[in-house]
Amino acid sequence: MFKINGMRTDKKQLLVISKKGNLSAELNENLSVHCEISSVNSIHTGYNLALDLLPDIILIDQTSLSSKSLKNIPNFKSTHFLNKCWLVLYTDESFRDITDLHYKNEVNEVIYSSTTKLHLYSRLLQQVHSKFSITNYWKDSFLGLFNLLLNPVLLLQQDKIIAMNDSFKESFKFDEKDVNDLKLTDFVNCENKTKVRASLRNFARGKHMKAVTKTSLKLKDNKSRNAKISFSKLDKMMHGQFIMMIHFFDEDSLLDTKVGSNSENVENCFEENSKMSEFCFTKREKEIIQLLCKGYKTREISDALFISPKTIEKHRANIVKRTNSDTILESIIYAIKHNLVDIQHA
Repeated sequence: MFKINGMRTDKKQLLVISKKGNLSAELNENLSVHCEISSVNSIHTGYNLALDLLPDIILIDQTSLSSKSLKNIPNFKSTHFLNKCWLVLYTDESFRDITDLHYKNEVNEVIYSSTTKLHLYSRLLQQVHSKFSITNYWKDSFLGLFNLLLNPVLLLQQDKIIAMNDSFKESFKFDEKDVNDLKLTDFVNCENKTKVRASLRNFARGKHMKAVTKTSLKLKDNKSRNAKISFSKLDKMMHGQFIMMIHFFDEDSLLDTKVGSNSENVENCFEENSKMSEFCFTKREKEIIQLLCKGYKTREISDALFISPKTIEKHRANIVKRTNSDTILESIIYAIKHNLVDIQHA
């Protein structure tokens, strides 16, 4: 396990390009403790996957591939994002002359099939245990440019701020003593906190590597500006780690310095929240929440309301979704706090 500025990078990545299923199975058996192994059966597919995964090691099994497909080997090292990976060609002894002539200078290492499989595993393992990691290399490169970016940029673990660049520090107000406990929602206006949390949750769960949302953010002068927030996942294998860049798209602040009980913006915020709360749940959902407050289980609610357990589960899921919660318990707490159910009759 490796760490970079508080951010975790797990096992190193090994990409195996081979049509021999038994080779991939043997590598999994011998190396899966030390690295994440992905397998494909063609160089073309392997190249595209390599650009996505940025593997630390790529093993090309010449013994199972056509001679024609091997012409694409130079593409790996000629690609900017892959020229740091350790490229290994596993080849048949009878192919030595052609390998020396055409491919030896295109890869980092050639291992011939005349050696034992143990030698192959040993060499791969040595590379796995080397200090270099291509994933960390690109993250280090990014962090080196971090403070040169003019836009405010954050590194996030879920909604927790791991690192911020100088532009963010200049734009946003925060207490230095609380810097290790800051969250993205600390800089979001009250009416948008739930929206931002939901956006992050949905992005983390989805397959897309990039996402964009818009919101208003609180600046260091107690004013707010509209901003487009761009999220990018750092790595498919590392859940919940994002790069976030802020693009302001208006010149004028949205709020003046009069923030208080007489502030029109604040009053509008509470009025909108009140309207949303009023129509937050259907009559049936309120009945279910009231029974949940009593401690009823799904089957008991089903018997009490004369509807199927499956329908109860659908209502529960809708309740969680409406409140942007993670669990039904959070939804119940939300409903009680906002007086959405009459707990005296629950």
